[in-house]
Amino acid sequence: MHTVYLSLGSNLGDREATMRRAIGLLNERAGSVDRQSSFIETEPWGFESTNKFLNMCVRLLTTLSPEQLLLATKQIERELGRTQKSVNGQYHDRPIDIDILMYDDVHLDSDDLTLPHPHMQEREFVMIPLREILSIGS
Repeated sequence: MHTVYLSLGSNLGDREATMRRAIGLLNERAGSVDRQSSFIETEPWGFESTNKFLNMCVRLLTTLSPEQLLLATKQIERELGRTQKSVNGQYHDRPIDIDILMYDDVHLDSDDLTLPHPHMQEREFVMIPLREILSIGS
């Protein structure tokens, strides 16, 4: 069993319902979400928008490889209305974003996935909820 930390964000539609649905789909297809942070509302990062984000982190216990998990999260994003990651390298509004932050102690740098997530420490909307679930049970 592998321990994975994921970041979830949404700034379109019913943000909380979409993220709860994403957690349900992660439980069905990827493993077991055994910890989740509080929701925090944040300003968009890396682009301008009037739509604020709702963000959170979860811990997932999984038997999937990092690559299999990436495929599963991308499929969940598509099912929940996400059509593209970025436009010409620019971020934009989105109904759901699921990022793999850490996967055990794995360090990976491929065309599709970098672990740990290379920008997580620059983003308080990731680090605040991540610290919350890392401190549970410690």
